[in-house]
Amino acid sequence: MGTGRFRVPAGAMDWAIAVSVAALLLGTGLSGQHPDGERELIGAVLLAAGGLALVARRRAPLAVLAVTGLCAVGYEAAGFEVLAVSYLVAVYGAVRAGHNALTVAASVSLLAVLPLTALVSRDGPAREAFAQARSVLEIAWLIAAFAAGEALRQAERRAEEAERTREETARRRADEERLHIARELHDSLTHQISVIKVQSEVAVHMARRLGEQVPETLLAIRTAGREATRELRATLEALRDDDTSPPHSLEHLPELVGRARSVGLDATLTTEGQPHDVPAAVARTAYRIVQEALTNTARHACATTANVRIEYRPDTLTVQVDDDGKATPDDAPAPGLGLLGMRERVTALGGRLHARPLTGHGFTVRAELPVERTS
Repeated sequence: MGTGRFRVPAGAMDWAIAVSVAALLLGTGLSGQHPDGERELIGAVLLAAGGLALVARRRAPLAVLAVTGLCAVGYEAAGFEVLAVSYLVAVYGAVRAGHNALTVAASVSLLAVLPLTALVSRDGPAREAFAQARSVLEIAWLIAAFAAGEALRQAERRAEEAERTREETARRRADEERLHIARELHDSLTHQISVIKVQSEVAVHMARRLGEQVPETLLAIRTAGREATRELRATLEALRDDDTSPPHSLEHLPELVGRARSVGLDATLTTEGQPHDVPAAVARTAYRIVQEALTNTARHACATTANVRIEYRPDTLTVQVDDDGKATPDDAPAPGLGLLGMRERVTALGGRLHARPLTGHGFTVRAELPVERTS
């Protein structure tokens, strides 16, 4: 047997309340003193309509408030002595939705109209006393409905604030844990890998200097040390990036392209469109895409040139990196961690990433990032 509690859908609950209130109003109105003939039919229709209108109280609380109020005036004028229960429920829903001022204004107007309607529609010396009694009772019930709606609204607001606080606390703890892992990796691995890398580099250099054949095992160790150093640096950088105080953004792209030139890659940076401010997450992602693309070009593509193009549009920032490497249209892009990381960043922002070989030879990475103008 399942242990979860059965939950009634909100729509079914709304219909149940609306039908119940309509039945209550009709039963009360028709069982008491009421007019005959055409006025009876009109009053019964308004009683039912006022109750059934409550089915829309979540979607359109103010419209339901107006409809139930008009129905109350209508069946009062028709001669039915029934408390405006549907309007009280509508008051509760409107206050719960946060429409306090409009609800108060509508209720004051209704309290002024209903006694006048009772005075006009009834004859005899008791009509004024009846109107006064109805006013007192309706004021009391309106205050109760208003208070119930406001109390529940405040409770929901406090629950939302508590949930938001829990999320912020969890996010802060995750950031702290990520930084702790970064420190542990740095302290435990960086030194050892650096030693292995340096020792293998020195051993290869000395062997070649002495004219000896370098063992394949030693070359493999040197290559593995270089790769491990790069991957560890990238991992530590990702762990330390908390996405709140980004150290790199679009303004750092010239420096990044300059570093690519320093390692022998003929890299250029072109900006198209009118530059404008973009959200920090978009600027940070653009930098990471260019960084990863240039790194892959330098390491794997056997390329001599790389062109970085940033295009500003009113609603999109386009980042494209093309190289003249060895990739051909017959080559499928390897699903490495770099491409996966870029795709995850772009997808998280609701953008699109294209990474594929160019016609002839070379490779292109193109990201389209949606932006909202901040200035």
